[in-house]
Amino acid sequence: MLNRIVTTALLAGLVVGGATASAQAQQPISSGQQDATPSGWTFNVAPYGWIATVGSALKFDLPGPAGGTVTAASQFGFGDILSHLNFATMIAADAQYDRFSVLTDFMYLNLGHTASHFRAVTFPGQSPVSISGMAQTHVGLNLDTKIWTLAGGYTVAQGDWGNFDAIAGFRYLGIGARADYSLGVTITGPAGNGATFGGNGNVSGSGGIWNGIGGFRGRLLFDNSKFFVPYYFDIGTGGSNLTWQISSGIGYKMPWADLSLTYRYLSFEDGSSGLIQHLWVRGPMIMANFSF
Repeated sequence: MLNRIVTTALLAGLVVGGATASAQAQQPISSGQQDATPSGWTFNVAPYGWIATVGSALKFDLPGPAGGTVTAASQFGFGDILSHLNFATMIAADAQYDRFSVLTDFMYLNLGHTASHFRAVTFPGQSPVSISGMAQTHVGLNLDTKIWTLAGGYTVAQGDWGNFDAIAGFRYLGIGARADYSLGVTITGPAGNGATFGGNGNVSGSGGIWNGIGGFRGRLLFDNSKFFVPYYFDIGTGGSNLTWQISSGIGYKMPWADLSLTYRYLSFEDGSSGLIQHLWVRGPMIMANFSF
């Protein structure tokens, strides 16, 4: 896994290191530009609200010595998130000196007892057995999610039209999950195994994924206008098969901050034997960028 992270970061670093241009400060995800301070440094802090839909596919280990796994899938919109939200934090930040920058983005989401459903249970030595939706009296998912991105950037090109930065770094996804369930059936494992799944109970697990990423960010300007178009893209691998993120929309420069409304999509795709099979977050995002 470490080799895959390093390889991805080095490939993106070759793109970054091969460019020459002057730079101005920009925030992560929704890029903006500000004049540098007398020290040459510019800092941006950008809290945001993501009106998101979240989807997940998780694989839980079954308790007990017999072993086995059960897969659970869920998708919930912004209304469901508000109804089941315990705590959330979303913030991005940026520091820039001349052509070079460091950007970070952190999101934490804790949800309690959101609707989910089981797909299949698999016992050792047996093919997956589908679980009928009619047999699932109740499945509630408790989710604790952290997503952290840290990257370095270099301004490749800029002008009256805007700017283009190449970036390279890493992204971390950490999840703790528990599914409480009530099933109207009991599924048994192979003869002599003694494994069963059904009735009332819960399954839980935790996992973390580190990925190297590379990509670009920037904004496009309009002549004699305070409006601009921010854009952002990254892609990478390492602990998972693939992670990628894309965002763009419209921004407006205010005297006290840059405001932007964008659409953002973030995805992790794994499919391995770990807890996290697939996680995606998508939807409009409102951000206010404060520079100093």
